[in-house]
Amino acid sequence: MPVSPRIPIKGRGAVSNPEGRFETRQRENFDDGWDIEEPPLPALETVVTPEPARSVISRNQSPDIPFTQSINPYRGCEHGCIYCYARPSHAYLNLSPGLDFETRLFYKQNAAELLESELRMPGYRPAPITLGANTDPYQPIERKLKVTRSILEVLQRFRHPVSIITKSTLVARDLDILTDMAQQDLANVMVSITTLDENLKRSLEPRAAGPWARLRCVRALALAGVPVGVLNAPIIPVVNDHEIEHILELAAEAGACCAGYVLLRLPYEVKDLFREWLHAHLPERAAHVMSIIRQMRGGRDYQAEFGTRMRGTGEYAELIARRFALARKKFRLENLRRMRLSCAHFRPAPGGPQLNLEL
Repeated sequence: MPVSPRIPIKGRGAVSNPEGRFETRQRENFDDGWDIEEPPLPALETVVTPEPARSVISRNQSPDIPFTQSINPYRGCEHGCIYCYARPSHAYLNLSPGLDFETRLFYKQNAAELLESELRMPGYRPAPITLGANTDPYQPIERKLKVTRSILEVLQRFRHPVSIITKSTLVARDLDILTDMAQQDLANVMVSITTLDENLKRSLEPRAAGPWARLRCVRALALAGVPVGVLNAPIIPVVNDHEIEHILELAAEAGACCAGYVLLRLPYEVKDLFREWLHAHLPERAAHVMSIIRQMRGGRDYQAEFGTRMRGTGEYAELIARRFALARKKFRLENLRRMRLSCAHFRPAPGGPQLNLEL
């Protein structure tokens, strides 16, 4: 289906703000015939709203995900990554997965209190908790709100294992907590590096940290004794797939102990937003990129089936898998033991309603 070119918006990933799939009305611009020059639209402002919550720990049973528990301190993400598979979740709020996702943000202001309450429940059984499974826990508003840090403080007191996924260098701010937890196998970090091309990063992930800053962050975490890996995600054919080997080489030099990857995923509204991005930023490659994506997705834009949604199928997907495996082996990024977390140290923190049985 042909896509009308749109003008990129500086500092934003999406180039439009389409209605979510649950909306009953749709709007579109049209020429009414009046030869009147329209004033420029005002600059997009980021609006941050507290979100009341009754619990913070989410659970899943997906065979594609290596964890069963996660916490998402924020809904929406100011990083603005055009490929973000979390964008469709904004439709549940009657907001757009496009620009609304990047500018209408929500945070769980009582996350630490709720987490402490859940960890104190008599039937709670500890299992590693992942921060960043949906949106980035260290997006720019975390610098002021410190919701993620408050969660880490609770997990540290309870000696509860945590894994962090981020593309932000702000994670280094919390090295005091992470270093202490890592000494007891209670913390690890995966830093997402999508591209080493600064120009591509500015349109693909407009408000995320630059690639070289992320590599410096990997080095800082490794030197502090925090187990750290690199996630090359997403891999996008004819856009960043040529960088696989170089990213892994530099990740190993920075001190990463392991690496993983995810193929581009285009669920729900993301597929149309990504097409618009291609036509706005890479028009000469747009048709070729989507053609290869469909080759890796059984002739469709996306396959949601377990077992294939993260890696794709077909010859091109198999080629990426082989290249990644060879590079990971060459640069010795297979030390998954270093990333193991322990639940053996978990205990209810002092000060709660449970009795302290220590003598």
